[in-house]
Formats: sequence, C-alpha cells, structure tokens
Amino acid sequence: MRPAPSGPALRAAAPAKLNLYLHVTGKRADGYHELDSLAVFASSHDTVAVAPAGDLTLSVDGPFASALHAAMEGDNIMLRAARALAGATGVAPRASIRLTKNLPVAAGIGGGSADAAATLGLLARLWNTALDDGAMQALALSLGADVPVCRFGRAAFMGGIGEKLDAAPTLPSVALVLVNPNIPLATKDVFRARDQAFSQPGRFTAAPADAASLAALLRERKNDLEAPAIGLMPTVGVVLTALARQKGCLLARMSGSGATCFGLFADAGTADEATAAIMRAEPGWWVDASRLVTDTRALKI
Repeated sequence: MRPAPSGPALRAAAPAKLNLYLHVTGKRADGYHELDSLAVFASSHDTVAVAPAGDLTLSVDGPFASALHAAMEGDNIMLRAARALAGATGVAPRASIRLTKNLPVAAGIGGGSADAAATLGLLARLWNTALDDGAMQALALSLGADVPVCRFGRAAFMGGIGEKLDAAPTLPSVALVLVNPNIPLATKDVFRARDQAFSQPGRFTAAPADAASLAALLRERKNDLEAPAIGLMPTVGVVLTALARQKGCLLARMSGSGATCFGLFADAGTADEATAAIMRAEPGWWVDASRLVTDTRALKI
C-alpha cells in the first residue's frame, strides 16, 4: 500500500437531501424496498474538512455533535467511506477529517449520507487518486442507499433502492423551511410500520415554470412513508400542520422516512417569516430557512 499523498486542507458542504416525493413501488426478495423518488438538496448543510495526517481521525463539532456521538455505534459512515476509498485505490488511510454537524441526526434528510459523499470527494482530491464514476458510485452504494444521490449532487429521480439515478427536469427557484421536532426516527422502523399497497412511479418530464407549478405537481404525488411515520411519531403530523398553516406555504411534506418536514414557498421573505413564526411557537424544534439547490456544486462555503 502506497503512502497517502499529502496536500492542503480541503472543505466542502454536505447539504441536506430532500425527497420531494417518495413512492414505495415494491419489495425485493432480500427485504429491501424499491423506490421512486425525486431527490433535491437544500442550502442547509453540514461542513466537512479533510487535511493530511499521520493516521485516520474524525472530529465532530457543531450544534448536533453530541447527538451524532450518541447515535454512532462504534464507527461512523465517514470513517467507513475513507477506509473503503483507501482500500479500493491502494492508498494508506491517513487523513484528519473534521465534521461540523449542523443538520439533525436520524432525520430523513440524508445527513450521514451527504457527509460520506463529501468525504469521498474530498479524500479523492487530497490523496490525488480516483476511481471511475461507476466504481465510485458502487462504492458509495456499499455505504448506504442515499450516498449515491448525495455524491451525484444534482436533482435526480431515484430508482431501485436509491442507486438508479436519472437527472430531473430543470426545477424553479424555491424557498424552503425545514422543521425537525428534535426527535430521531429510525428508517427501518418506518418501513416496518408501512402496510399500504405499493405505488406507481411518479416521474414527470415537463419542467415546472415556478414554485406554484412545482407544488401542484407534487400534490399529485406523495411520500408513502409519511403515514407510518406519523403512526410511530404523531409529532410529525403536528409539524406538517404547523408548516401548512404558514402564510404562503405552497406544500408541506415529510422528507424521506422523517421526522424532518419541509414547506415550499415562492420567495425567501415569506419563508423567513414562516421560520420566525414556527420558532416562536415551538422553541424546542430545529427550524431553518433554506432554499432548493438542484446542483450542490453551486454551494460555496
């Protein structure tokens, strides 16, 4: 194994992934569910930094650092990503990785997957090594079903268990309000609680002209995990109601397996007002004014 090349410290945003709709279309023999979903990203993000080091380390700070430490079971997806990349490329796994954890944990917004995807990209640059895109996506999938789309970094229709990605039509500028009640919700529990019939895919080809048009398209679709999530955690329903009641909210929906929900708004000013109103009413919740990002390369940190 050759030594890990050294270089300057590198940083990247690891943005929240949102499922604008999520249909469960079937179940495979191995127990995994087949999905059809439109995934986008929010400007709300964690930050990942990597730097040369004599061994492989991870440090975590930020408002959700303690929650992440509590959720980790002996290892972290970012360390697994680093080791997997090193093993696949023949590089010694040596780097200092620092995560600023701004996003809630176990929240249905792909925070850990985004952190892992950012780690892969940064370490490939730091170590001056790379796999071809197919091999990198296969490595990403081995880490988790949401890691491939987070590495893809652009609005996409997700199929299979998350590994089949097709670029989505151009989406309009949309303001967002993200809300999490600061209660973790395990993905496996939500899928286990789901008892509805399977849904048909909900893909569309026309590019919506504005936020209202996008919301209208999404109202014809749904998140199949929303009902089982509310059954397990009724607070999710309370969050959705709080968002839907805000002036200018075009759509309120849960992302992924929850418990984070989002509201679509036509402009940032209205989203800011809604954010402030919800924070006043529920000071214990995580509430963040954000915006839809269709290409994460546009995020600057």
